[in-house]
Amino acid sequence: MGKFVITTRANGEFQFNLKAGNGQTILTSEGYSTKAACNNGIESVKKNAADDDRYDRLESKSGKPYFNLKAGNGQIIGSSEMYESTAARENGIESVKKNAPDAETDDQTA
Repeated sequence: MGKFVITTRANGEFQFNLKAGNGQTILTSEGYSTKAACNNGIESVKKNAADDDRYDRLESKSGKPYFNLKAGNGQIIGSSEMYESTAARENGIESVKKNAPDAETDDQTA
């Protein structure tokens, strides 16, 4: 089962990673100024993860496939790692869809 892990960045901002059951990070958030905003981001991922239209399938300048998950308002709420193939990127998206809706939150800032 997946989980959201909340941590603090070096600059004091909060961020979350969605980790799959095997511990691999499958989605990383932006930095948030407050923990409440970070938790809202997690709720937005849970709400939007199942909707395939919310995923922007992209390619980096170096040609590596990755994706962004967007909220209904178009704001990016999470980004993936860089993948070696488009098939691996699709597996990453499927993993977010599977893991996010029921994932627990592990707050490591407390």
